[in-house]
Order: sequence, then C-alpha cells, then structure tokens
Amino acid sequence: MGVAVGLSGFAFGVTAAGAGLSLPQTCALSLFVFTGASQFALVGALAAGAAPLAAAAGAFFLGVRNAFYGLRLATLLRLPRAVRPLAAHMVIDETAAVTLAQGTRRGARIGFTVTGVTLFVLWNLTTLLGALGAGALGDTGTWGLDAAGPAVFLALLAPMLRTTAARATAVLAVALGLGLLPVLPGGVPVLLAALAAPLVLLVRGRTRKRAAAEAPRDDGDRTDAADAADAADADEPGEERR
Repeated sequence: MGVAVGLSGFAFGVTAAGAGLSLPQTCALSLFVFTGASQFALVGALAAGAAPLAAAAGAFFLGVRNAFYGLRLATLLRLPRAVRPLAAHMVIDETAAVTLAQGTRRGARIGFTVTGVTLFVLWNLTTLLGALGAGALGDTGTWGLDAAGPAVFLALLAPMLRTTAARATAVLAVALGLGLLPVLPGGVPVLLAALAAPLVLLVRGRTRKRAAAEAPRDDGDRTDAADAADAADADEPGEERR
C-alpha cells in the first residue's frame, strides 16, 4: 500500500506545478500537509482561480476526516506519548485502512508504521520528481492524472464493503456527498457524508432491540432476526478487538 500510493505523489507534483505552484511550495505541501486528497483539492481550487484562503479552507475541511480516524486508531494502537505527535502526522486514509485490517495490536502497529513511513518517504520523493518533470509532460490535463486520487480511494474502499451495514453506509454516504456537493463549499459535503455511519448504526441498533423484544423470554430461545443481527455483528471488521 505504501509503495502503490506513494508513487502517486508524482501525479500531485505534476498537478501542483501545472496549477502555478513553485517547487518549494509543492514540496512543502507534501512534507507538512501530507494528506493527498486535501493537497489535490487545494491545487485544484487554485488552478480554477479560487482565492488562496478559500482554497485552503476547502482543503482544511476535507482533511478534518483524519481526526475521526485518529479517534479510532488511538484506542487501537495505544502508542507511547513521545511518538504520538509523529504518528498523528501519518494518520491518513491508507494507514487507517491497513491498521484496521489487522487482527492484533502488534500487527496494527506494524501495519501503521510500515505503511506510514513508506508512504511518507515515497510521496515526498515522487512529489519532487513530478514537480521537476512537469514541464516535460506538456499539458498535464491530457494525462488524466487528476483521477489518481479518486482511484486510490475506490481501491481502498472496495475490500472493506463485506457486510450489509458497510454497504448501506457507503451508499448513503455517496448520496449525501453528491447531493450536497452543488450547494456547499468544497470539503463540507465529505464531512457531512460521515453522518451516514451513525445513521446506519442507529437503524441497526433499533432493529436489534426490536428483535430482542420479540424473542420468547420463558424458554431462552432467540428469534431468527436476533440471530441474524448477531451474525452480522460478528462479520464486522475489527469487532473482536472491542
């Protein structure tokens, strides 16, 4: 994951140079911001003629999603205080996906560290190469490099849609994001799309309570609906760690 995504930093370097950013500005974004989607959003807005503050605000709202990852990863990794600031800089989509896919805390720590370090090094290196080589590519729009970011997100998401709840959350999030995109500033629809998760959990919780209420109390038997709910819970990724 670190190698595959890290190499796509080349696309950002080319895109940023095409948007008019200097070489130091482009490299500083990858070094200090280090969240690909927000970086692409920033340079895309600048290329479209947006004011710098407006472009930065949209990128900031899009990057806030990493805070939600941090809440989950903090309880899972339980890293020493001394390394938490450095680890926080590496809390992004890819490191979260790899970490949550592991079955043990040791495996999660290894996955997070290896993915984060590999991606950080390669992303910054390929950003530099992309910015330096942008002039040789000519019109960057003809290469379709702006599709690299969304393609990475889809590759990360697809293997995680293993349960009905996960698929329902994804569909609802897409509907919210696309529906709000024409009427809200960039980055805000992504944050509001996160509401899909608690909504789906709320519906599932009510369904389980209703199934439990209908279950016979005298002989201890459970209804098929309650059994199905438990089976769905057991399929949830990372459930055994809670």
